[in-house]
Amino acid sequence: MDGREHWDTIYRTKTDQQLSWFEPCPDVSVRMLEAAGLTQDTSVLDVGAGESRLVDYLVGRGLQCLAVLDVSQAALDRAKARLGEPAAHVTWIAADVTADWSLTPMDIWHDRAVFHFLADAGARARYRQRVRQVVKPGGAVIMATFALEGPDKCSGLPVARYSSESLAEEMGDGFRLVRSVPHVHQTPWGATQAFQYSLFTYGKDGE
Repeated sequence: MDGREHWDTIYRTKTDQQLSWFEPCPDVSVRMLEAAGLTQDTSVLDVGAGESRLVDYLVGRGLQCLAVLDVSQAALDRAKARLGEPAAHVTWIAADVTADWSLTPMDIWHDRAVFHFLADAGARARYRQRVRQVVKPGGAVIMATFALEGPDKCSGLPVARYSSESLAEEMGDGFRLVRSVPHVHQTPWGATQAFQYSLFTYGKDGE
């Protein structure tokens, strides 16, 4: 089973309350976006969004340039159905983040819980290349991964765990860590998972 089939099966067979990563309010992501300078004129890409409610919040804030990327078309279809008419004003991209896809340059790249699935160094290199292609010089990159004390598997797949420092080292030149926030996520059934959120500036302000 390839990645697309794996995630399509999950989103076709499970409800929100059966997904460990589900959060009704993406509060930490919103705070990180605010710290990155979010305004109505900001352009935002949400990577690996699944059915995240972040796009609902951003649409409600009046943002006009929004894009949502996920490997699962089933997840995107569910999100579009939930949003209704406003979904027509969002750019939806069904693709593996490490594959070939294109988008107009954006101010903020947001990734909650995609990067830690990239166990292969080549996939991580392709991810960084996509970031460099999409994020405007001086833009922001927000990444949430499992923290060092977090789970070592998710949805049956192995994951990598990062501190903000080790994530900054992995991202490499051009990315400057400006904020890190630890977060304990509570799953819909009450279990806890340790995350860390990192905010980077990229390009001219990250050199």
